[in-house]
Amino acid sequence: MSSLHGLTQDGVKVALGIKESYRSHQPICVPGEEARILTPENLLNHDLHLDGFEDPIPLAMVAARDPESPMALAAAARLSPLAGREPLVGGVFAIMGEKTKHPLVRSCVDLVTEHDFNPRSISELRRRASKVIVNTRQKYTVALRQNLRALLDGTIAPREFVREFFELTEAGNLRSDIRKKLVLSLLLSENVRPSIKFLFLENFQRFPKPVRLAIISAVLKAEPGHHIQMIREELRWMVAQGRMQKAAH
Repeated sequence: MSSLHGLTQDGVKVALGIKESYRSHQPICVPGEEARILTPENLLNHDLHLDGFEDPIPLAMVAARDPESPMALAAAARLSPLAGREPLVGGVFAIMGEKTKHPLVRSCVDLVTEHDFNPRSISELRRRASKVIVNTRQKYTVALRQNLRALLDGTIAPREFVREFFELTEAGNLRSDIRKKLVLSLLLSENVRPSIKFLFLENFQRFPKPVRLAIISAVLKAEPGHHIQMIREELRWMVAQGRMQKAAH
């Protein structure tokens, strides 16, 4: 691994992998742990070593390109102390502030650069990032509850419900275990129509791989029910098709 004032070749490889994940709409996982989706809290936790994410380039990629402002802001907060120590990283930080799609990230970059990366401004950036994360999670949790209530009340079409469900869980950066519990509660419920369950299976590839595997395992182990056998057969068929496609490549 070669390094140039904090920039490494490994970091560039990680950044290219992140870019591909965004292009293919796949979640970014904690390095070395494919079962854990990277969350904004992970990025703000400086006691958690994130391997390639300790390099400025991957952090700048997330801060500039991540679809959701909490992740982007957390990446900027993690990068800011590094930018204050190395002039070259400071240049990366400034470019990130210009290229980011999030106005909030841009304003926070301005905050710390105008104060010459002093500890107080960096602490303020972390405080803002934490507040945004908490508020965003609360907002999307409420929206998910309203979405489910509308489904049960019959005031939203099933396909619209599923579309909003995926949008809300993805935008809210929900943890893998929470996504798994939510989907399993719907797939195993006797009160949810089979047509809605099959809409989820139509979109199954949108779930992170760890979530898909956990759902398949839980459904196969579930107690027999009115709809369970149909869901099991569909999942078995999907797994078989995936294996065939993988073997063909």
